[in-house]
Amino acid sequence: MVASHLSPDAGVGTNVILMIGLAVGVDYTLFHLKREREERARAGGRLSAEALVELAAATSGRAVVVSGLAVVASTATLYLASDVIFSSLATGTVVVVLVAVASSLTALPALLTVLGRRAERRAERRAARGKPARRTRATGGGRLWTALLRPAARHPLATLCVSVLALLALVVPLAGLHITEMSRDTHSRDIPAMRVYDRLNDTFPERRVTHQVVVRADASRAAQVTGALRELAERVDADPLFTGTSRLRGSADHRTSTLDLNVPHLGDSDEAHASLDHLRDTYLPATVGRVPGAEYGVSGDVARYADYPAHQNGKLPLVLGALLLVTFLMTLYAFRSVVLGLIGVVLNLLSAAAALGLLVLVFQGTWAQGLLDFTSTGSIGSRVPLFLFVILFGLSMDYQVFVVSRIREAVLDGTPTRQAVLDGIRSSASVVTSAAVVMTTVFVSFVFLHIIEMKQIGFVLAAAVLLDAFVVRILVLPSAMLLLGERTWWPVRPAAPAPQDRTAPERAAVDVR
Repeated sequence: MVASHLSPDAGVGTNVILMIGLAVGVDYTLFHLKREREERARAGGRLSAEALVELAAATSGRAVVVSGLAVVASTATLYLASDVIFSSLATGTVVVVLVAVASSLTALPALLTVLGRRAERRAERRAARGKPARRTRATGGGRLWTALLRPAARHPLATLCVSVLALLALVVPLAGLHITEMSRDTHSRDIPAMRVYDRLNDTFPERRVTHQVVVRADASRAAQVTGALRELAERVDADPLFTGTSRLRGSADHRTSTLDLNVPHLGDSDEAHASLDHLRDTYLPATVGRVPGAEYGVSGDVARYADYPAHQNGKLPLVLGALLLVTFLMTLYAFRSVVLGLIGVVLNLLSAAAALGLLVLVFQGTWAQGLLDFTSTGSIGSRVPLFLFVILFGLSMDYQVFVVSRIREAVLDGTPTRQAVLDGIRSSASVVTSAAVVMTTVFVSFVFLHIIEMKQIGFVLAAAVLLDAFVVRILVLPSAMLLLGERTWWPVRPAAPAPQDRTAPERAAVDVR
């Protein structure tokens, strides 16, 4: 509510806060809980609840902060799109991620400390009654994750090639991507308002679409502008792409005039777009264009359907370039490695492109209509690709930071890079995949909405998260790091800290720095 006074919400903020907030909230909680349980099992009852929480905060807590800032920085690139809807999406995401990070550093450690103290008191009572203490099972890598990592460990080059080729195969349908502005004509007809809208269009076909011509000129040119607009109305009367009676209006100061022209076709039809092209390219230059000093333009549903995707396509290179730069800089800041920064950019771009290719394959075709309960428009919503790239890059940084942090931690302890990669990914695989499954469940819930654009967003984010967690982080990333070896840390390999007499939480804090 507070942020909406600075950046007004376009009606999408609540959905985004729910979707992204649940996703990152679960991620950050699992990261913290995973580490606290590991340290509890490793300590074997020798550390207090406060010390265990300190250990988790010094390691996973830092990863949460870095990944949260990465999500915020990535999402902020949406402001470069100069669009109120994208600004709403960005604001909602930034706010909810900052709240999730803050709660994971305050409320969550406090809760873990309280629960830990209760566990300690129960253990003391059991010991006083002579009962054996309950063993806390370590949550390190199990047989399943060892088996999943075996291809990358034994044949990293072959695993990398096969995995990348599989992702590139999913990218191929992206060549046929057709972007359009989703409108009343693309909404599900299960919505009662859309059925009434169809009845109105059938009863009054001449009022289906209206082109709104707006002309601005000096008041002294008002008569010329009026004459030019009347000539324009006469010309379009003879064109079968137009119909009905035009409506001419003028402002009180005689500086602005409007002309409404009706089109008897649906707004996303080829005929409607052809009428817009005739109006802009032929009729207006031949009439209003001859009035000295007059400025003119065309608005309306058809113009919006044509101009809005073009506007997004024009902004896409700027936003994508800024996104790649932010991803690289955040990875460089987190791990001090140029190589890891480049790997992060390439892997995020590959997984996002593969997910978008899968989206094209599913929603631009008709084979999945019954399965996902939608009617294909043969296109993808104009906001979906840009939103996908930005949000997915941010969410992928969660996994990137968490996994590589565990690997870097092992390297700081003096473990060779090859073993550190296997141990780090094996120990983090369960929490990454668990978080991905929960996040996917959240995103899949949006597939059941009636609005097709929300279906597409929910589907593509769910697919992207699964690809990122089960293919990129389990197969591609370890294969690449194993092949690179010590070169992964270029230009500077992390150095183990000098051994000193420190408590366990202090040693963990030094290591993670």
